[in-house]
Amino acid sequence: MLRWMTAGESHGPALIATIEGLPSGLQVSTEDLRRGLARRRLGYGRGARQKFEADEVSILAGVRHGLTTGAPVAIRIGNSEWPKWETVMSADPVDPSALLIDAGTGDEREIARNRPLTRPRPGHADLPGMLSYDVAEARPILERASARETAARVALGVLAEALLDQVAGVRLVSHVVSVGAEHTTASSLPTPADEAALCEASMRTLDVNDNARFEGAVDAAKQAGDTIGGVAEVVAYDVPVGLGSHVTARERLDARLAGALMSIQSVKGVEIGDGFAQAALLGSTAHDEIVRGEDGHLTRTSNHAGGIEGGTSNGAPIVTRAAFKPISTVPRALRSVDLATGEEAVGLHQRSDTCQVVPGAVIAQAEVALVLADALSDHAGGRSVGEMRRNLEAYLAVVGERA
Repeated sequence: MLRWMTAGESHGPALIATIEGLPSGLQVSTEDLRRGLARRRLGYGRGARQKFEADEVSILAGVRHGLTTGAPVAIRIGNSEWPKWETVMSADPVDPSALLIDAGTGDEREIARNRPLTRPRPGHADLPGMLSYDVAEARPILERASARETAARVALGVLAEALLDQVAGVRLVSHVVSVGAEHTTASSLPTPADEAALCEASMRTLDVNDNARFEGAVDAAKQAGDTIGGVAEVVAYDVPVGLGSHVTARERLDARLAGALMSIQSVKGVEIGDGFAQAALLGSTAHDEIVRGEDGHLTRTSNHAGGIEGGTSNGAPIVTRAAFKPISTVPRALRSVDLATGEEAVGLHQRSDTCQVVPGAVIAQAEVALVLADALSDHAGGRSVGEMRRNLEAYLAVVGERA
């Protein structure tokens, strides 16, 4: 079993990610983490923050000379902008007068850094968080609710993908399939071999026409002082049959994937395979018929199920989608109430993206990788990479004889 956790605030000194249960002998490096985090920073529609805030990543524990030791792994992602936030985000008490000093370089959003944030944003965690945690302003809520936390998840996803690849040869890829009302016209799925091309595309799509239309949708939203959402798709190839289980709700692979994807900030919908489209089909066409392939092995005529049946992987590529709502920090601020005065106001606004679906795809890929790595550990667990490989090979040999 893998267990992971993140800690840290958006403008705090650092994010911390920990994971336990990784076997010894897994090849990972700081450079692997840097590459993974760099992918999260890409994408058309990102805000100014990406231009000046760097991810200073380091491995604190659990890895020696490029190999995991079997102990818990701890990762630190430092905030290069921490000196600007050291007063307002200090862990220790500060002189109240220090918070009355304007901070920043003249931009109203920067000057307000030290001021109490009492105008909650519709669609964000601000209001329910302030009420349920009994705090006077939104800063303690928004700092943790911020999508900045997903940098730590992406770092953990790098480790999970290393486990999947090095033990089972499972590889993942993610891409954008829609932005606002614009949908992809591509008929084929990308593969892991397309990763470099996807990173080069501003909207993380292989079709140049789709890319241009997606950019146009982002531009229109930005010009209108608005934000826009979209849908990201993750595909996992060569997932062995049998990950997950039908026996309990907790072990169902589709349920675990849905929960992981829904945990991402701004995600409001999750789909496995053809998902909602399947609901419009008749049973005779909605399911993936089982036939003998040319090599004599069992195969499917389609993949409407997205690689999962009865909560268990069936050997086909696992296909998941996450629907991201528009970011709730809207430049054309929405109506709210100032909780300090009780008067009508507009929601607070800080720097944000116009569209987050491109980094959202990378984050979704990390979440899928973590769930699949955990399921693989449950099925072929061992204290070393070698032991996990042997366990998996023995299981697949039996499956191969039957299929």
